[in-house]
Amino acid sequence: MEELKFCPSTLKEGYNTYSPEACRKLFGGKQVSHILDFDSPNNDSADSTDYAEHIGRISLSGVQPKGSLVLREGSLRKPKEGERGEYILKPAPVSYALLERKYCPANEHLTMQMAAQAYGIETAANALFFFRDGEAAYITKRFDVAPDGSKYPQEDFASLAGLTKANGGTNYKYGVLSYEDCADIIRRYVRAAQVDLLRFFRVVLFNYITLNDDAHLKNFSLIDRGNGDYRFAPAYDLINTSLHLRTPQIFALEKGLFKEGMRMTDTHTVDRTDFEEFGRRIGLPDRMVKREISTFAEESPIALGLIERSFLSEELKKSYRQSYQYRCFTLK
Repeated sequence: MEELKFCPSTLKEGYNTYSPEACRKLFGGKQVSHILDFDSPNNDSADSTDYAEHIGRISLSGVQPKGSLVLREGSLRKPKEGERGEYILKPAPVSYALLERKYCPANEHLTMQMAAQAYGIETAANALFFFRDGEAAYITKRFDVAPDGSKYPQEDFASLAGLTKANGGTNYKYGVLSYEDCADIIRRYVRAAQVDLLRFFRVVLFNYITLNDDAHLKNFSLIDRGNGDYRFAPAYDLINTSLHLRTPQIFALEKGLFKEGMRMTDTHTVDRTDFEEFGRRIGLPDRMVKREISTFAEESPIALGLIERSFLSEELKKSYRQSYQYRCFTLK
């Protein structure tokens, strides 16, 4: 593969591998190669046995394959029996129904970096790795694993709402609750609810301007990091789905922002007033709501720079940039 010009984690210029900042966040300060010494499973000539030896058993959630890894002696490998994984590796999806599927890892990486760097949203530490054949894979460090290897209690919003396929149907992640209902979950379980309601509000706004219509109930969680209190978990699985879906939606949850649902046919049906009403309904002060919406209504130079330095194709960079700019404009 070609020599890199940007850190494949922070996207900072002038690095041909992970920057010191990225190494601190992801690998405890250790230097780790950004190249995996085996081919992508999507490569027709790849040795599937070789891949399995390095990654182990792959799980598949929807169309997204995932593997578990640990960091040992400066390199990533599959966990031994009884060893808890510390990282999640996500190669490009296997579904041919997705457009430009090989760029899904770069898309998720970019969107996560935009959330953290441009908007100050707490996110799971993340980066891109590259298989020997040059194809990218997304990696994220698990935030539910304690330094001693134990697991912090974490529950997604579907579980907290008591929803399963049995009682909510096959579409239970998308079709039962609204984002207003999600705020009720935060109030029910979080002691410092007002703080986390603001964090949740900002993530919903961010998902809107970056066209993430897969922010379903299992992509929001509460976590207890050892002090007995549940808090809103760092953001994860952020991606601009419009780059890969033939018929993207506005919101993942079919009811949209409000408990009674929203009538929507295209993006013109959602604007600033909807988010102002949403903020008021979930209990945030009007001044805070207007301030946050105004922040997301302005194009961020940091975000635009990250798009330009991302590992997307030039065509997808243009599509991402234009869609992001348009969604910001609708919030003015």
